[in-house]
Amino acid sequence: MKSLSRYLFLALAIGLLFSACKSKKNITTGPQPSGTINTTPSTSPGASLPVKKLPMAPVALQPLNYQMPEMPREFRGVWIATVANIDWPISPTDAYEKQKRDFLDILDYYKNLNFNAVIVQIRTAGDAFYPSNLAPWSKYLTGTQGKAPNTNENPLTWMIQEAHARGLEFHAWLNPYRATMNLNTTDLSPEHDYNKHRNWMLKYDTKYYYNPGLPEVKAHLLAVIKEIVDNYDIDAIHFDDYFYPYKVAKLDFPDRDTYNKYKKPGQSQDDWRRENVNQLILALNQTIKQSKPWVQFGISPFGVWRNQDKDPNGSPTRAGQTNYDDLYADVLLWMKNGWVDYMVPQLYWSMEHKLASHRILNDWWARNHYNTNIYIGNGPYKIREDSDVAWQNPKEINNQISYTRTLPTIQGNAFFSAKSMKIKNQDVAQLLKGELYNEPTLPPSFQPIGTSIIDTPVVFNVEANAELTTIRMANPLDPAIRYALIQGANELSQLAESTIHPVWVGGLRTRSLEVKSLNTKYLAIRWIDHYGRIVQNQVYQIP
Repeated sequence: MKSLSRYLFLALAIGLLFSACKSKKNITTGPQPSGTINTTPSTSPGASLPVKKLPMAPVALQPLNYQMPEMPREFRGVWIATVANIDWPISPTDAYEKQKRDFLDILDYYKNLNFNAVIVQIRTAGDAFYPSNLAPWSKYLTGTQGKAPNTNENPLTWMIQEAHARGLEFHAWLNPYRATMNLNTTDLSPEHDYNKHRNWMLKYDTKYYYNPGLPEVKAHLLAVIKEIVDNYDIDAIHFDDYFYPYKVAKLDFPDRDTYNKYKKPGQSQDDWRRENVNQLILALNQTIKQSKPWVQFGISPFGVWRNQDKDPNGSPTRAGQTNYDDLYADVLLWMKNGWVDYMVPQLYWSMEHKLASHRILNDWWARNHYNTNIYIGNGPYKIREDSDVAWQNPKEINNQISYTRTLPTIQGNAFFSAKSMKIKNQDVAQLLKGELYNEPTLPPSFQPIGTSIIDTPVVFNVEANAELTTIRMANPLDPAIRYALIQGANELSQLAESTIHPVWVGGLRTRSLEVKSLNTKYLAIRWIDHYGRIVQNQVYQIP
């Protein structure tokens, strides 16, 4: 894999001025990811040594005809599980301010490890970590389902802002069909769907589930997603592996009556179940893209589509359950039809596991991507906690990522879960940073649907003194612009690999930015939009 440039976040002050808008321009450049960057201190010799100190009086910088190169890409995500308070909040009864500090601690920890995305669980079982007209507040946030947190602040809005301020994409993770975590329904809020729509619920083993075969359930889930997409500046909607529940021996999922009512002539129950999930995935994709075409739709399925003994196109594995046959999730169809933007198959086995080898499954997903971005889901939670002796090696995760990087159709990794490398296995995290994540990178790119038209940023002038650099635009920034990426160097040849300073400007329509002066001879400004495309870049020289 290419060497990745080293970057450093600096504290940047944004001065916002508002004025009139000018011309529009079609943007037809190739796609990039939703614009976020995570950074670490640069150790390049002389990186912080300016050629000369700028005077206190502002100096106008001169534009140069110099093109900055593309930036490297790799997805580096971490799941932050809220169900049963796995990762966050540490306790549902903690004061809200403490919960905020704990969340920031997770963000800062993974930012320091050069991650660039967080996958945050905001719906665990018919509940919500945000004010909703469609679900009660989660008990994992406040201790009692339906009880609001003790604040006037919207927790989800705040979490998204804090992630973006650190250059982290925010993927909103929801579980669609799980309605409860156990059979004790006395603790459920009157606003929970179990109490409002009992006919939607099916009891299976130790939980209640939404009945995937009911049109009303599908419509409700689409409304849940639309509420989030419409109201929050998220980068993605994310589902995990729970569609129809994992099968329990000698126990059938009790949807026979629904099947008999809605099946097509000659349609088997298995095919009918798969069609229910397929229809939901297609409709979700359409709902998301109609509202905000730049919001990604990603799924993290169980790692095995089908075993080869069931299908010659399957993997040479012997998994006890599979997506297609047991969870009724035809993930290959979703990729073939372009219904998802990315997949994160959960390959939580060791490299040479006899039943499901991490290496073999990497190869299978690398071949069966259908032009969908593939990231590999890794399980550091198994380090020193699994009967497979391979997980006694703290470098198992590094070995897995090193192998993934040899496969050009796989573009990164995500790790379950946040506490597994923050609380239990910090040595694994340091090995990861020291050997593989020692340099920051951008997440991968996505193709917008159709032509995207925005107001292209046009810098009117740039002035700098010893303290502040002021960037003035000819017209207010289009809301589609997410970041200004600013770099400085004393040699043009060093500019592309110099420290990068991201300024979040998403939706602000600012016409002027004030940032801390870099006191370098050359200054580069790159603008990145909500698809992640770098739509404009300019280089300036101090006279």
